[in-house]
Amino acid sequence: MPYVNIQVTREGVTSEQKARLIKGATDLLVEVLGKNPMTTFVVIDEVEMESWGIGGLPVEQFRVQQLTKA
Repeated sequence: MPYVNIQVTREGVTSEQKARLIKGATDLLVEVLGKNPMTTFVVIDEVEMESWGIGGLPVEQFRVQQLTKA
């Protein structure tokens, strides 16, 4: 009974995109591990931008920093 938790920043992920993530994760577990899709659970959590950090910075600041480096 696999459980997959996908976390993304809350930036307008559409219902269609979520459905594709759920199907893709399920299909991957079926293909690679032979898991039963009827007992495979996929949960998508949307995290507020200010609650997600990369490299010691909130994700928004990190992205701005990366853009200025480019």
